[in-house]
Amino acid sequence: MRRREFTWLTGTALAGMAVPPPLRGMARPRPADLRVNGERLNRWLAELTPMGANAAGGQDRVAFSDADLEGRAWVADLMRAAGLEVEVDLAGNLWGRIAGSEPGLLPLVLGSHIDSVPNGGNYDGTLGSLAAVEIATTLKEAGVTPRHSLHVVVFTNEEGGKTGSRILAGAMDPAELELVTASGFTIAEGLRRVGGDPTKMKEARMEPGALAGYLELHIEQGAVLDNQDVDIGVVQGIVGIMRWNVTVEGVTNHAGTTPMKDRRDALVAAARFVDMVYTTVAGWPGSQVATVGRIQAEPGAPNVIPGKATLSLEIRDLSMAKIEEVFRQLASRAEALGQEAGARFTFERFYVSEAAPTAPEIQDLVENAAATLGLSSMRMPSGAGHDAQSMAHVCPMGMIFVPSVKGISHAPEEYTAPADNTRGADVLLQTFLALDQR
Repeated sequence: MRRREFTWLTGTALAGMAVPPPLRGMARPRPADLRVNGERLNRWLAELTPMGANAAGGQDRVAFSDADLEGRAWVADLMRAAGLEVEVDLAGNLWGRIAGSEPGLLPLVLGSHIDSVPNGGNYDGTLGSLAAVEIATTLKEAGVTPRHSLHVVVFTNEEGGKTGSRILAGAMDPAELELVTASGFTIAEGLRRVGGDPTKMKEARMEPGALAGYLELHIEQGAVLDNQDVDIGVVQGIVGIMRWNVTVEGVTNHAGTTPMKDRRDALVAAARFVDMVYTTVAGWPGSQVATVGRIQAEPGAPNVIPGKATLSLEIRDLSMAKIEEVFRQLASRAEALGQEAGARFTFERFYVSEAAPTAPEIQDLVENAAATLGLSSMRMPSGAGHDAQSMAHVCPMGMIFVPSVKGISHAPEEYTAPADNTRGADVLLQTFLALDQR
């Protein structure tokens, strides 16, 4: 049995107990002693689950759907109960705000999203959103007012392209408003449904430096923490992504009359390229990853030697320079493969997503919070995109990961144990309080 599971069975009681409000005449609890109410947080996660649940046990709470609107209204009620002033901004994001004790300080923001992919899981995004509301509730019950104003945000359409957060960062192309989402509504229609205004994207933009900081709690969506039995992931940054269309040109010919030694088979060259990408990148030190996720041969007939093959190449790393270097190495090796197979490789880059490093000082605060709470932690990159990636253009940002059992995400089997949800929220709370003192 893993330590996480043992702790939950023997006494998460402690990790999940609410800190009662101070009795009359008694001193308020020190911020360092505050803990979230884990039982309440996990109950909220369970209560949100039916809003969009499908017969397979997954979530269809896709952005702008009726289930999404129901979930947003429910979260808004939780915000109001925590004493937050609730509003929807021009980008369709749901905000809850409470004033700090020092009006001159910039706000600190906690949040995530509650929309899901089709047939998604119950923890992706929702944990971070509800943990943010739980922290506001915990502070209210303890009678603690932070120095900075606390803003809680539920971003809109994270799974469909981080719409809400990218509008705030000024990073969304107006042409995207006409894209049809999984709900059947275009992004423009969806923004209107949730109370935003797609005609005012420029006005919705936040200037860099408008906030003091942004923190997001999220499930890892990978198996690193679970496999290594580590409680907390201290996110170093969200990886950058570059994608290329790769074209391999050989010679189309008859499959029955062309000797093997005379063939210039584009698909053979492409297959060697796929293997080369995997073995080469896996053999290098570092956290970079490369993937060929699509391949097609032409003309695609059983009795014709493929004269052309098209495939995709994606490379991810925390360093954009490292991505460029990995690509140069792979392209050079592809040229050699092409010469051997009598084929020619060409590359066309069609997608770039800039890496977003987390603030080093916030990494330190997360690590210190975990240690103070007696939790193990490790520093790690995020291989998936998050709203925090957009918020890095506005203010210093940090992310906290908790384990995903077996690394499963974006599926009905997605699961994070109640104890881990509570631990992550406690680390988020203590990181927020430490950042608030700065």
